[in-house]
Amino acid sequence: LNQWGASLRGRFDHVLVLGIGGSALGAKALLNALKGPAWNERNAARRDGVPTLTVLENVDPVTVHDTLERLEPRRTLVNVISKSGGTAETLAQYLIVRRWLEDAVGDAAREHLVITTDPEKGALRAIARADEITAFDVPPGVGGRYSVLTAVGLVPATLLDMDVVQLLAGAEAAVKAAEAPDFSANAAARYAAWQWQAQASRAANVHVVMPYSDRLKEFAEWYRQLWAESLGKKLDRAGREAHRGPTPVGAVGATDQHSQVQLFIEGPFDKTITFIRVLDTVNLQPIPSRASLGPELAYLPGKTLGALLDAELHATREALRSQGRMSMTLEIDTIDAHHLGELMMFFQIATGYAGVWYDVDPFDQPGVELGKILTFKAMGREGY
Repeated sequence: LNQWGASLRGRFDHVLVLGIGGSALGAKALLNALKGPAWNERNAARRDGVPTLTVLENVDPVTVHDTLERLEPRRTLVNVISKSGGTAETLAQYLIVRRWLEDAVGDAAREHLVITTDPEKGALRAIARADEITAFDVPPGVGGRYSVLTAVGLVPATLLDMDVVQLLAGAEAAVKAAEAPDFSANAAARYAAWQWQAQASRAANVHVVMPYSDRLKEFAEWYRQLWAESLGKKLDRAGREAHRGPTPVGAVGATDQHSQVQLFIEGPFDKTITFIRVLDTVNLQPIPSRASLGPELAYLPGKTLGALLDAELHATREALRSQGRMSMTLEIDTIDAHHLGELMMFFQIATGYAGVWYDVDPFDQPGVELGKILTFKAMGREGY
């Protein structure tokens, strides 16, 4: 990946990802965390020549039209991602974007494409072979929602000059930690067990992940798919009808203190809150003083925005505790490739453990497959 990425350096100003679900959410989480929420707003000089990243994860025609109108096709590399190679939304996007590229660069359009799909089968693999388009493999045994640390996430990460070696090193650290046989030393197992126990004994059916960092906003969205698709199942492991699974919710502090926290503190006793605290931002961005400040604002100058954000986390956590609401806090030293890889793998392994507690298969998705079948039928495709 690094060798391939180096060969493309400087050729493209934009990377456009076509994908949905696990083929999109991981790339968005990586971008937001490691490049920052305002990355695409920086000019080329401030990005040091590294491309922007746009993810088309829906087939809303207005969004697709406006995205293609904004990007310059001659300077855009398109990464088409589908594990099966037959995702209807992604293939529809591909056909539109392929024509958009051909209108601009003719037969050279294939040099503006890279495909990430099954190593052997599917429509996208056939297209890659027929048109000699660069392609990377999605391991057949890895479901889309678990695929961020495969080529699904690592191809966009490489193109945006992220440290994929450290992403995988962090993930490896999480794997080793999750192999601890002692429950008290195995954080991923404890996380899964506590979430299940809260639902089983206290009817806490809603599980909120609330990072106090804008850079982890898309991570919370990635978590929602991981937890929902893995644990929301009709059948238990023995094939009996059970209809199990929690409802995951993403929130961001302190923003959602002014939208959702009222419900968390005074609403039904049906939630657990997982705070994510980033330690190295506490002393960032000093708040200046002004002569015109009244006494009611005298507490702010000399502090930092990071300290204010951290104080709000502690205050929200204490408010929840005082009202008998359950929460836990995950702390990470910083948001870099190593820590993000570790955090993502921690949640993936915790999801696997949770499948044991909930007695469901966390790696299938029969409900999603039913939706695909009905979509194909509605569009006139038979025999799926």
